[in-house]
Amino acid sequence: MEKLPCDICLKIFCFLDHHNLASALQVCRKWKALGSDNLLWSNLFKDRWGVDQAAFYAPDPMHSTSWKDVYETQDRCDRVGLGLKIIREGGDYFLVHQGKIQRYLGSRLKRKGAEDCESSTSGQEVNVEEPCRGILDKILFFLGDLEAASDGAKRGRVL
Repeated sequence: MEKLPCDICLKIFCFLDHHNLASALQVCRKWKALGSDNLLWSNLFKDRWGVDQAAFYAPDPMHSTSWKDVYETQDRCDRVGLGLKIIREGGDYFLVHQGKIQRYLGSRLKRKGAEDCESSTSGQEVNVEEPCRGILDKILFFLGDLEAASDGAKRGRVL
């Protein structure tokens, strides 16, 4: 696809759904630039939520938001709701409000060579690449794990 003109690549990207388009963005810089095209994400938004919703949620050019950002926010709202939530995506935790990521809370994944603070022996100097997690971080990670674990039970509940 390197030798194809940009307009042909965009026409090919029009056939992708949002999952495959998001994956295509990670292939190379050219695909990231092409796959971030506002028209692509606008069409995906309209296909999923309709033209009326697209008119309501259209990005404001004054705030430099793109259709891709609007799509991601609306998708997150559908998945986690509008309230203040701690969500886990992969090994990373985020504080989310109304579908927008407010803060990155950190990751449960340890870096290579890093040890837990409690496991270090006293009196020995330990070379840890990332800072020791405090009790607040552990509570936030616990709440994120609890939210993720109870997600299936919430969806299966009959009102």
